[in-house]
Amino acid sequence: QVQLVESGGGSVQAGGSLRLSCAASGYTYSRYCMGWFRQAPGKEREGVASIDSDGSTGYAHSVKGRFTISQDNAKNTLYLQMNSLKPEDTAMYYCATKPRRGLCERPNLYNYWGQGTQVTVSS
Repeated sequence: QVQLVESGGGSVQAGGSLRLSCAASGYTYSRYCMGWFRQAPGKEREGVASIDSDGSTGYAHSVKGRFTISQDNAKNTLYLQMNSLKPEDTAMYYCATKPRRGLCERPNLYNYWGQGTQVTVSS
C-alpha cells in the first residue's frame, strides 16, 4: 500500500525558509514522477515542482529560483526547500507520485497523494 506522509510545514514571515519532506513507503518504481503541488483556498491545485526518475526536475514559473526539489532514494524521501517565501506561497502543500515518467507537472495524472502540510507566509 502506497503511503506518502508530508511534514515540515508551518508559519513563517515573508523572506523566510521552510523545508518540506515527504516520506514514501509501500512501493518501488523504477520509472516514476514525484511532485509537490499546492492548493490555496478557492483556487485549483497547481504544480510547484516535480522530479522524474531520470533526475530531471521542473518548476512552476512562480517558484523558479526560490524552491528546490530533491530526493534521497536511500531514505525514500522527497524534499522541497523553499526560500524567499512570499505571502502568495501560502497554501496546503501535497506530495504525489505516479509509476510513469513524463508530464510530471500535471497533478491530474498522479495516482497517489499525501495528506498535505500547511504553509502560511505572513507579510
